[in-house]
Amino acid sequence: MSGDELIARRRLAASPERVWTAFTTPAGIAAFWGGAHATVPPGSVVVDCRPGGEFALDTRAPGGAAGRLRFVYVSVAAPHELVFDEPVTGIRTTVTIRPDGDGVELTVHQRRLPPELRTARAADGLASILEALDLHLRQGADR
Repeated sequence: MSGDELIARRRLAASPERVWTAFTTPAGIAAFWGGAHATVPPGSVVVDCRPGGEFALDTRAPGGAAGRLRFVYVSVAAPHELVFDEPVTGIRTTVTIRPDGDGVELTVHQRRLPPELRTARAADGLASILEALDLHLRQGADR
């Protein structure tokens, strides 16, 4: 966390193409997006992976709270970089996937975080999502 930015990095034992698939398909997004804090019903995810296209999903917290998240793609450079904005808050997220030996180095960089999301809880939430992504990839669900 630095100012209005949050950066998370993680090494994943998967090919760039598998990580890309996880970030750009309804089944992949549903498998990890909520992390330990929420589930994402697979049927709620819609993806139009092109600049100007959107992806959206429903989240359901263990306590029953539910919400719809919506993002707009700014740039799509398969299988190495996705940039998308969350229109309500203005948060811009850049996902970078770089080959690293027999896996990848994944970086998720969020910019323009509003003050209420510049918290340790937000950082923990992003870490939880990346942990769920790692588990999803290790389980090989999309091979």
